[in-house]
Amino acid sequence: MEPARTILMSKKEKENIISHTVNSYSENLMAYIKPKVKTKEDAEDILQEVWYQLSNLTNISDIVNIGHWLFSVTRNKITDSYRKKKVENLEDYTYEEDGEFLIKDILLLDNDKNPELKLFQEEIWNELFNALDELPENQRLVYVENEFNDKTLQQIADEHNENIKTIISRKTYAIKHLRFRLGKLYQDLKNN
Repeated sequence: MEPARTILMSKKEKENIISHTVNSYSENLMAYIKPKVKTKEDAEDILQEVWYQLSNLTNISDIVNIGHWLFSVTRNKITDSYRKKKVENLEDYTYEEDGEFLIKDILLLDNDKNPELKLFQEEIWNELFNALDELPENQRLVYVENEFNDKTLQQIADEHNENIKTIISRKTYAIKHLRFRLGKLYQDLKNN
């Protein structure tokens, strides 16, 4: 009986396998993901996570059926995205008056010729920063890093050696608090 042999793969061989796999399976995986998520961006994020997981494998040559492995990982990533319940963004908060506006849209409107809009934007910013100051430091940090510094929640988790679920939880608590505080502002403005 022959002893088990470990076959070490060169970096170039691994890159070739990954490149071939990406070219062969991208379209099929994307077609599998798209109907199961809300946006094209979500689908692209999930596919990117699958390719990231594949690229981090040390035993890529041991996978007997790469297609089966890819679809299993993809299904798990989709399930994970549902479990996370996609952390809400503050900009999802809507305020209705003569149509629907997103808070982000209101803050980005040109206010040069509209002093009322400028005051309204300043009021929103003031309330936002006051509400941020009320948050525990770890929740504020996650919110600011994600919303203002455009870092992904995974990047924040990695930088602070935290579990991604902890970071998601902190962002969720921050959003709930900020929505509550800005909701009061919107209600006051709407009633005036």
